Amino acid sequence: MTPPIIAFFNNKGGVGKTSLVYHLAWMYFDLGLKVIVADLDPQANLTAAFLDEERLEEVWEGSNTDSYNTVFRCVKPLLSGIGDIATPNLEKIEDDLSLLIGDLQLSGFEDELSSQWSDCLDRKERAFRVISAFWRVLSQAAFIDHADVILVDLGPNLGAINRAALIASDYVVVPLSPDLFSLQGLKNLGPTVRRWREEWQERIPKNPALDLALPKGKMQPVGYVILQHGVRFDRPVKAFQRWIERIPHIYNTEVIQKQDEIDLPLSSDPNRLALLKHYQSLMPMAQESHKPIFHLKPADGAIGAHIYAVRDVYKDFKALAKKIADRTELLLPDAQLVLEPELK
Repeated sequence: MTPPIIAFFNNKGGVGKTSLVYHLAWMYFDLGLKVIVADLDPQANLTAAFLDEERLEEVWEGSNTDSYNTVFRCVKPLLSGIGDIATPNLEKIEDDLSLLIGDLQLSGFEDELSSQWSDCLDRKERAFRVISAFWRVLSQAAFIDHADVILVDLGPNLGAINRAALIASDYVVVPLSPDLFSLQGLKNLGPTVRRWREEWQERIPKNPALDLALPKGKMQPVGYVILQHGVRFDRPVKAFQRWIERIPHIYNTEVIQKQDEIDLPLSSDPNRLALLKHYQSLMPMAQESHKPIFHLKPADGAIGAHIYAVRDVYKDFKALAKKIADRTELLLPDAQLVLEPELK
């Protein structure tokens, strides 16, 4: 049985989505889960967060380019017409934290995914193999790694790659920033995801290969996370508050289609998973150290007031991780009771 696959998606970029996935992956690892994090964004920013430049060069440009150690290399046999997906070689970050490495060449899979979408209606087996490729790669990865959860980072667009990635997902978390662009993106995202779900349900019965397992295309909305990573400090705070207050209504009507829902203030909205603060100088410090903010130590530069900020970030992400787990039937082990680590 495949563990929950949770996608993080917003068709508007620059909202801190990749940082959110990165930190949640580490938090679930800290809480005792076996985690796979998959970078299905052709920009591969999540991969760059986990791996230093030397390792990236070794993977992308090294002599072992025949290894199936990136998401594109796993689906390349399909693209080349020489076979089916390849079994992924995951990158071990820790014993119970693995990465399916992203690949800039993944953008070359977009046209194939787009053309095969309509061919599913004509009951063509290869079309179903192509469209389900991401899900089958993730399922194989989960089986190999005995994973408890898979977190998926997606690019900020409504293209064929993200359609296939979302079809592979059981749950969808929407990261937002408090601005007009995020709200406009939310209006596009909701109807598009619903249409993709409906169209995939129409296609599933037309699969001619009885031995080919397919994703259910559940794509259940879990809620939204407001991140202030992209907040511009030269804009008045009141302007951001105005956009924040509009989010509950738009999410209700456009994403989960509860038109008759009484408008709730943001603090009472059950769909709001978290409102995460801007981490200011802690973020570049974490990026430099290639670790999540809540793992920063004085040796990394987290001294003085930063120590208390690091502890706050740990509490924020722990609360968010538990809330997402509650809504995705993800069981947390007893390690969820552990207190935040001491900073030494």
